[in-house]
Amino acid sequence: MDEFIRSEKQIRRKQAVRTMICMALLILLSAVLYGCSKTEETGPAAGTGVRRPADGYGVSEDKKLIVYTSHKEEVYGPIIREFEERTGIWVEVRDGGSTELLEAIGQESGQQTCDIMFGGGVESYEAYREYFEPYRCKLSDKLDDRYLSPDDSWTAFTELPIVFIYNNKLVSAEAAPHSWKDFLDDEWRGKIAFAAPGKSGTSYTALATMIQVLDMDERKLMEDFVSALDGKVSAGSGEVVDEVSTGIHLVGITLEETAKKRIAKGADITMIYPEEGTSTVPDGCALVKGAPHEDNAKLFIDFTVSDDVQNLIMDQFCRRTVRKDLQMKTAGEDMKIMDFDLEWASAHQDEILALWSELIR
Repeated sequence: MDEFIRSEKQIRRKQAVRTMICMALLILLSAVLYGCSKTEETGPAAGTGVRRPADGYGVSEDKKLIVYTSHKEEVYGPIIREFEERTGIWVEVRDGGSTELLEAIGQESGQQTCDIMFGGGVESYEAYREYFEPYRCKLSDKLDDRYLSPDDSWTAFTELPIVFIYNNKLVSAEAAPHSWKDFLDDEWRGKIAFAAPGKSGTSYTALATMIQVLDMDERKLMEDFVSALDGKVSAGSGEVVDEVSTGIHLVGITLEETAKKRIAKGADITMIYPEEGTSTVPDGCALVKGAPHEDNAKLFIDFTVSDDVQNLIMDQFCRRTVRKDLQMKTAGEDMKIMDFDLEWASAHQDEILALWSELIR
């Protein structure tokens, strides 16, 4: 009987060892498969991800579309999936920073692999307009006249106001900055969250807005603002909200969309519209010159300003529509819109960024 019990125990121990080995192998296999799927979904390096390349899946050329986008997946994902479902077109996506992707489009000129640029401020599109093919979308008559390209080289996607934010626990409503000029005050020295305008399109738009709003010598203004930052620059526009909400910095300049999303998720911050007015420069979408799938690209541009997509961006993405017939949904908010000179901001971008680099050292 004792031998039987010992035998049973030995058998159970062996079975337990086999089970653990099998489980370990399954976990290892899952990790390998997951790693492969992540490589396919996001590509070999951050910021240059490729989502489901069509090669190897037997997709015919007339059913392909290649999109370069600076949007986050939470924005472009639902839109592209719905476009694929409705049209049967297979969309390949490369994501990254807007400047990086626009430079890639310029480098590919004459040998294009990209059909669409989706995302990024239209002032940057103006700087790269030579690489875009003019296209007037089917719903152009419903777009706000303020957001129409003079030569149809791009189509506006959403309206993106610049706002101020402050930490509710560390700054009172009365003391918080309400004016662009407040950010030049020594009171906020070293306490401002602001991303480098050479990397962040949002920050470049904010800086260009400040320059246009305030009646000051351009160099003096930038010297005062860089001094107020005290050499502290955020890694990106998204980090601005994180730094203010956690108290690393007390106040910041960011997009209305970013601030609203974080407030909805519980961030203890308040958003303010600048009292002198703010810019509402849209981000855009453009057809690349020499696009290999031009007809599909035009269908996508039309889709981005359709009723369904524009309602989606308002209802779920905290963004503002560029459709004048839908704008009543965001009417009534206390926001003064300045007359932002898009042509000036585009023409002077290199000059402003060079001065920034000189001063921030």
